[in-house]
Order: sequence, then structure tokens, then C-alpha cells
Amino acid sequence: MLTVLLATRNRARILANVLESYCRLESPPTGWKLVVVDNGSTDQTPGVLETFSSRLPLRSLVEPKAGKNFALNKGLELAEGDLTVFTDDDAFPYADWLLQLRRAADNHPEYAMFGGAIVPRWESPPPPWVQWVLAAPGSRLESCELQAGTVFALTDPSFDDGAIPPYLVFGPNMAVRSAVFQSGLRLDPSLGPCGQYYPMGGETELLLELGRLGYKAWHARDARVEHFIRNEQLSKAWILRRAVLSGRGDYRILNRESSSQSDSWMGIPRKSLRRMIRAGLRMIVATTSLQLQTRFRAHWRFNFFRGQIIEARILARERRAHPATIGSKRQSSL
Repeated sequence: MLTVLLATRNRARILANVLESYCRLESPPTGWKLVVVDNGSTDQTPGVLETFSSRLPLRSLVEPKAGKNFALNKGLELAEGDLTVFTDDDAFPYADWLLQLRRAADNHPEYAMFGGAIVPRWESPPPPWVQWVLAAPGSRLESCELQAGTVFALTDPSFDDGAIPPYLVFGPNMAVRSAVFQSGLRLDPSLGPCGQYYPMGGETELLLELGRLGYKAWHARDARVEHFIRNEQLSKAWILRRAVLSGRGDYRILNRESSSQSDSWMGIPRKSLRRMIRAGLRMIVATTSLQLQTRFRAHWRFNFFRGQIIEARILARERRAHPATIGSKRQSSL
């Protein structure tokens, strides 16, 4: 038995198409269950869920408090079985998706985290410059670099079956052994989608924490989903805003438990300021380049470090207002 868990908010049309694809899934021998958490939708989402309630092993519930991780944490209360599969409301699974994840979990009992292949499903054909993003899906060892995983949550198509670092498992296609959550661990609600402006990394933070606890991750190449890429995401402005969100998440994950204010200015570490200044100077120099890709990548790096500065100031305010709670967001959500 396994549980598929996803959160949704005001995406009734795409959710209906995704759930239609779920109706074509091949069921694992031990069965499966789908839990969908409506994170306060004001569109036709409740009606869509009602429509599919008789066609799928579906349980739905509502979490009115905005925030994807608040919704996922609530959905975990209904999870059953030994494997919890996370995905998004805009990810279309291949028919054998659950069979492949089930097989990976059964064949590799020493692993607790599983990721599968994520390929794009374009709403419209992408402009040629999007290859700047797709050409280097990246290992994410350099989180400040422009990468397909950060921008579109796409996996490197060259990945084969095998062990991978936890940060290479992405939210639209990931599974975690349920024993992890039965022990009380939850996702951090201070990270992840919440409105239009938030620190990214809701699932990544959980996976990194599991890695620190000694759990290992496995990539199941044949467990595949298509991630829907909307037209609005095919603009340079949208992608550069994504850089800011990525920088914010990166900083919060790495620094939220640190209470040190040494060598800082207005709560911002001087090291972070120097990085942003250097990135800004490189961006200015890059404007003289005839290579548009070089200029775009330089702008991405600057926005990433700008996001870190923004999050440093937010964390500094949080520490002043609630000094006892910083670093305990996950525990407070249990």
C-alpha cells in the first residue's frame, strides 16, 4: 500500500486534467490511495474533486491556512502504507509511475528517499532561449547557477538508476518511506509556495534533513512524470524572479538555525553583501557582452544573491521578534 499526496490551490482546470491521467494509472499489487489537500481554493476545485471521488481511491480535505507545506503536513494525517509519494497538481504521471516507484522501494530497502524522472510538458512551444536553462540541468552543487531543476523542477535526462544526493530529488516526483513521518517529522511551513513571493525549497529542506539523519536517496529512472510548464513561466522576467525565490530559500535553509550576528550590517552578513556586490559588478560587465546567454546568467546570479540579502533581513527581523522560535519551525508544526 502506498499513498500519493498533493496540495492544490485555484488550479481547477489543470487539476482536472491531472486527475484524468490518474484514472489511467496501473495500480501496484498492494494498492494505493490518493490524498488531495485543497489549500483554500476559491475556484471550482471542490467540484473537480467531487467529480473524481467515484473514479479514484481519493480522499480530499481542506487546509485554509495558506502555504503548500501546511497543506502537505495536514495531508500526511491521512497517509497510509509504507511509502508516501509526493507530487504536484500540475504533474502528469506515466501509466506505470506507481509501479516503478513501488519496485524501486521494494528492490532497495536500504534507501528511504526515491526520485523519478521529470520531463517538461509545455503549454506552448518554448522560445529558443529556454535552451539556456535546459542545456545545463545541473547537479545543483552550485545553487546560485541557472539550472533546469531550480527553474522548472526538471531532472537531468542523463540520470540512470542509482544512488543520488538528496537534493537531486524534486517535489513533483518524490517518495519517502512513511516510517519517517510516523516518527513525527514534517515539512517546514516557513518554506515553499505561499502566494507569489516566498523562499523556495520546501521539499529540499526535508530531503537534506533526512540526509543529515543518515537516510539515502535513489533515482528511479523509469518512474516518470511530465511537469506542466505554463506560458507565463516562459518569460525571462518570471525566471529571474525565480532566482530571487531560490536565493531566499537557499539562505533560510542554511542559516535559520544560526543565531550569530557577528560581522553583519543591519542583520545582513557582510559576506553575503560582498557576494551580491561582486555579482552586480559582473552583471554590469556582462551587459557589454554580445552573448545574450552570458548576460542572462549574470543577471540570474545577481538576483540569487539579492534574494539571499532579502531573506537575511527577514530572518534578522524574525530573530528580534521571536528569538526562541527560530530554527524550530518544523517542530512547531507537529
